[in-house]
Amino acid sequence: MLKQRIITALILLPIALGGFFLLNGADFALFIGLVVTLGAWEWARLAGLVAQSLRVAYAAVVAGGLMLLYILPELAPWVLGAAVIWWALATWLVLTYPRSNDLWASAACRLLIGLLVLLPAWQGLVLLKHWPLGNWLILAVMVLVWAADIGAYFSGRAFGKRKLAPQVSPGKSWEGVYGGLVVSLLITLVVGVSRDWSIGELLLGLLGAVVVVMSSVVGDLTESMFKRREGIKDSSNLLPGHGGVLDRIDSLTAAIPMFAVLLWAAEWGVM
Repeated sequence: MLKQRIITALILLPIALGGFFLLNGADFALFIGLVVTLGAWEWARLAGLVAQSLRVAYAAVVAGGLMLLYILPELAPWVLGAAVIWWALATWLVLTYPRSNDLWASAACRLLIGLLVLLPAWQGLVLLKHWPLGNWLILAVMVLVWAADIGAYFSGRAFGKRKLAPQVSPGKSWEGVYGGLVVSLLITLVVGVSRDWSIGELLLGLLGAVVVVMSSVVGDLTESMFKRREGIKDSSNLLPGHGGVLDRIDSLTAAIPMFAVLLWAAEWGVM
């Protein structure tokens, strides 16, 4: 399994890095769109669709939605606004699972939620790419999420006692969340000092990092909740040794739109 994971990572890493940082414009939007469309195919399974024809049809619907958003960029504020509302609601659903299960158990509701998870993630990345320091912004949100994951893993193993959401993901603890936050905040602090941020900018940056990291935790737990509902371990086996596409981007689906919204609120870019 370890060998398989390493081989898959060595193949995918240059493709992912090249797609994220070397492509621009329509090519970048298409590359991210392909990833999101694969995620949509997996999400259809989480929504209870077993037949391949139905899963492909749902992926096609999501691809059509991405094309519409590309053609009509003025929809971006509405899409990201919907994401903020959804991830706030998702936080409550995760914390109250399984009591909340009846609220989203229908296939139609879960398919709609898939749109709220996937479309804003694509929209957020496309916006970041067009803003000043676009590649650095994309790298920044990824580093925040990855650093939080690594910090949470080691902190949780060393100090984890209080379960974060035992009915959703028994292995995660509050101590792990705190450890991940500390690592991400330290990185934000180093970046802020190196770029000569004012005290006010530094405080806002640290607050923003907390929001992004906590959103990434919710994104991770949300996919876990849907997988638990369906009784499956991985969203698919598309990535040997790593599960599915959603298993790799679940945290980012929440963190990216929140990151974009925070930057927009700070007047970093113009929608």
